[in-house]
Amino acid sequence: MAYEQTPKSAQKQQLMSLENREKLSLTGVTDVSGFDESLIALVTALGPLAVRGEGLHIDRIDLNAGELEVRGKIRELSYEEPAREGGLWSRLFG
Repeated sequence: MAYEQTPKSAQKQQLMSLENREKLSLTGVTDVSGFDESLIALVTALGPLAVRGEGLHIDRIDLNAGELEVRGKIRELSYEEPAREGGLWSRLFG
């Protein structure tokens, strides 16, 4: 029995929409690792994402669908590099 394999590019998709720096809509969200009024730390299909600003709050979240909406004064969106595994020597010489 044959099956279709999803291409890797289709597995890691994310759609981001920012309206007037006050409303952020995201897809591809897998987890919220922390949040307060100035920082929302997310885990997405494309890696960790930090949303920084003022008066931030999560308007809507559906992790099963991978969707999230944030409202507030959004100042910065930045993808963080995931932490590398292994010890110091493997990071230096790996």
